[in-house]
Amino acid sequence: MTLLFLDNLPPQINKGAILRFIIEIGGANRDAIGRIELAGRQATVDVPDTLSGSLVKALDGAQLNHRHIRAWTQAQAGRPSARADEDHFQRLARLLDLEAEAEKAQLLADMQRAGSDETAERTGQTLIQLVIIDEYGGLGGRILVTLAKRSQNQPLPWHRLEVGTPIILTEESSGGDAAWRGVVSQRDRQTIQVALNAWPETETSRPTFRLDVSTDEIARQRQRDALARARSARSDRTAELRRVLLFEQPPSFQKQPDAALTPLDNDLNPPQLEAVRFALAADDVAIIHGPPGTGKTTTVVEVIRQAVQQGQTVLACAPSNLAVDNVFERLLAAGESVLRLGHPARVLPQLREHTLDLLVDNHPDMKIARNLVREAHALREQAGKFRRARPEPGAKREMRQEAKQMLADARRIEAQTVERILDSARILCATTTGLSSEVLGQRRFDLGVIDEAGQSTEPGVWLPILRSDRIILAGDHCQLPPTVVSPDAAAQGFGLSLMERLMTELGPTVSRQLTVQYRMNEAIMNFSSQEFYDDSLQADPSVQGHLLSDLPGVTAEALTDTPVEYIDTAGASYDEEIEPDGQSRRNSQEAVLVSRKVEALLATGVLPGDIAVITPYAAQVRLLRELLEPLGVEADTVDGFQGREKEAVIISLVRSNQTGDIGFLADTRRMNVALTRARRKLLVIGDSATISVHPFYERLIGYFEQIGAYRSVWEEAF
Repeated sequence: MTLLFLDNLPPQINKGAILRFIIEIGGANRDAIGRIELAGRQATVDVPDTLSGSLVKALDGAQLNHRHIRAWTQAQAGRPSARADEDHFQRLARLLDLEAEAEKAQLLADMQRAGSDETAERTGQTLIQLVIIDEYGGLGGRILVTLAKRSQNQPLPWHRLEVGTPIILTEESSGGDAAWRGVVSQRDRQTIQVALNAWPETETSRPTFRLDVSTDEIARQRQRDALARARSARSDRTAELRRVLLFEQPPSFQKQPDAALTPLDNDLNPPQLEAVRFALAADDVAIIHGPPGTGKTTTVVEVIRQAVQQGQTVLACAPSNLAVDNVFERLLAAGESVLRLGHPARVLPQLREHTLDLLVDNHPDMKIARNLVREAHALREQAGKFRRARPEPGAKREMRQEAKQMLADARRIEAQTVERILDSARILCATTTGLSSEVLGQRRFDLGVIDEAGQSTEPGVWLPILRSDRIILAGDHCQLPPTVVSPDAAAQGFGLSLMERLMTELGPTVSRQLTVQYRMNEAIMNFSSQEFYDDSLQADPSVQGHLLSDLPGVTAEALTDTPVEYIDTAGASYDEEIEPDGQSRRNSQEAVLVSRKVEALLATGVLPGDIAVITPYAAQVRLLRELLEPLGVEADTVDGFQGREKEAVIISLVRSNQTGDIGFLADTRRMNVALTRARRKLLVIGDSATISVHPFYERLIGYFEQIGAYRSVWEEAF
């Protein structure tokens, strides 16, 4: 027998629950499991030598009561995660480095595996054979370059180059010598725009370019620095917060006044108002847990506005630019004075005039600074000429010195302008890793609010924590966790967000959950409510029974009068396959069935913009987009659709094989996201024989059967 170690177990766990976990998730026979010993958050289990490897693979990282379990065998007991010579921040720094190495290795491996440029493009990390169709000096002194395929009106293939993605632009015939770094600033079906710091000049006639995803080393270094500062803090507010966040002392709350909070938004429901009161009463940290459709952002905006009304300064952050802009736009709509920090190209176009870069550029004092820069450059040029007459002794040196002083004056004016704008802002919005000491200096805030905190690794959230006296975390740890590339880092808990860590240890003592949701028909909502939220969600009466047939112009028939439908492809030979020259999986017959269901929805009068198809696999997205583009219906990955909604959503599960291998469908939080995107119609297509080997999917199919939503593909009329 081999000794199997389990760590990070839930509080009050018992041996019976551990045994069920090993049997259900690990697929082991009950009789094969030996003695189980419990010691706090850890357990040891005697398992057969022949099963030890497969059990570790299945159990390590799996969830038990929403906790990610760590599993290893006796032979692995000396692995780095068990090091006793490092504290919390040293461990996070080491895992951050592991993640950086893994990201670089993945990019390199993708390029090597791709071989040809065409294959590289299919990975979604690269676009090739691009031409520049427009370029101009743009926001904040950046160069905006728009690229497209050489063939006119040819759409870009599916790719992962989202707005804000760091990129490298390379002139293809240069062999990599002509390259420029930047970020994606805009994208549509046929073009992609990037913001560069220099003009892409090339000697080649009619050059073509290549775009590749790049790593973000600046953000990584900021996180390293933040961890070092958090670790070394002594006798200041950061040190106090650190003690609370490491459970060395409990969080404290002010006694909430008996007088009711006067809401600034009169549409808040009681759970939202309670969450606002609770957050404002926190002396150290509070969590707003917002399941899908419950108005989390609305609640976060109310907290920020109430704090500003009390005279506080607020730092509002999120891990992604899109999440920041969501809060930013809501605050502007509410009439608040808000400043957005960050690269203007990473900000939604309609919000860019409120970015620090543009406010500085448009400030009256900057006209003086620009004139000084022009005069300085003219002086330097003049000092280098003097062709017709010999200059006076020392004249060149004096001119260069004068130019140097002009440039220094211009920089001083710019710095003063930045300080004045920052000082006037009561609310500053930025991504967690976009907080730059070069811009903000030692500036601190009364309140730090981190939205979508469940999607950030812990090093990222320490950047705003270091600048805040109190912290509010908002998000949903039952949806997608932080993205972690390194298997080693993931196995050692790098995917555990600070929000999830606090929720696991402190639960309701530090959090309030929103419970009224305004998105889904009750039948769409119920399974996720039962599975992830202790059956606590309630559908608001305005959405409780709404259907596609209630929409203007939509015909009432079986397809539009039923909110949930599952089509089972078991036994129909809808076999999955690995995409040629790739690693992602697809299912062509399932994709054809999806397109037929989309056509059926359109035939009832549902608008193309009200329908989305989502799938866990990038290869299936590429296949679906080929089929759906003529219909005007979008397809995306589950990860790419988090935070969004549509009236009708079709989910293509893809996996169909003889072994019951479901890959990362086993991350049930990803499926929670998928199942909660639809407002009026949820249609799931998958092979029950493959997916139901996992207990979660067995329960899901059981729910579909219970509500009469289950159908076999053999019932479909082709």
